[in-house]
Amino acid sequence: MTPNDSPSTEPRFSATLPPPAAPAAPSRASWDGALEQFARDYLRDRRSERRWRVFFRLAWLLLFAFIVWGIYAQRVGGAAPHGPHTALVELRGEIASESEASAENMIASLKSAFEDANSRAVVLRINSPGGSPVQAGIINDEIRRLKAKHDKRVYAVVDEACASAAYYVAVAADEIYVDKASIVGSVGVLMDSFGFTGTMEKLGVERRLMTAGENKAILDPFSPLSDKHRIYVQAMLDQIHQQFIVVVRQGRGQRLKETPETFSGLFWNGQKAVELGLADKLGNLDYVAREVVKAEEVIDYTAKENVAERLAKRLGASIGAGAVRALRGMATVH
Repeated sequence: MTPNDSPSTEPRFSATLPPPAAPAAPSRASWDGALEQFARDYLRDRRSERRWRVFFRLAWLLLFAFIVWGIYAQRVGGAAPHGPHTALVELRGEIASESEASAENMIASLKSAFEDANSRAVVLRINSPGGSPVQAGIINDEIRRLKAKHDKRVYAVVDEACASAAYYVAVAADEIYVDKASIVGSVGVLMDSFGFTGTMEKLGVERRLMTAGENKAILDPFSPLSDKHRIYVQAMLDQIHQQFIVVVRQGRGQRLKETPETFSGLFWNGQKAVELGLADKLGNLDYVAREVVKAEEVIDYTAKENVAERLAKRLGASIGAGAVRALRGMATVH
């Protein structure tokens, strides 16, 4: 053995590793346990899902029942107590078909006020800038009819404003009471819109409007207003204005002190309105009930939306749809 062949004296680290063992095949017991655990988890999730589904369906049903109960409770519990009293009906805000001051709502309130045998008179308290002449005309006609049918007097009491269509309603009353600073009058008619023809030309926009009927596009804001259409619309407004004037003259009679400005669309404060015969006296609701009607107790007959009705309108069709789904789904709940 040569020196070069002598064993090395340097330290060395080495190990002989056994070959990696093959993974053990899962036993039948472990597979059964996994399947059992999966089944338990699945059933637990299904039960939880079913509970939540039942909860939401019951919530829909309870909400629907609350709305029905609220509306019914107001209808049943809204009757006026016995005893002589002054019946109050409020006319507030814009007079329009979808507003609280619509003809439908006002007539329902007025009928309740007139039909109660214990109401000595009806006070129509007004705070409105006006609105639809159609809705105002319907209310005016119904007040006159109810007055004749029930032989009861009607007093209009103005708070802040009684203008335009609101005054159209007020003249159906036997007397009109105002505050000295109330706004009264504005006997006139208007129709407003916009015209964009010049703007369209500047922007290079071409209007492509096709009609069947030469006047079908009258008052189209994107088309120029012809002299023919202007004359026609003005004539229609003048006719409605004359209808308004006739109603005011019928309602106020000899008390009205006409001037060239009476039917010009101007409005006046309450004190001046009394001088012009547009109103009768200064006074508020309490004064009229106590001193004029002689029935100091005031009962409000104004139809008002309760919480349930407001909620029903806000949720709209979704509530009905949800309730129907809940009713159908109850049959499948286990």
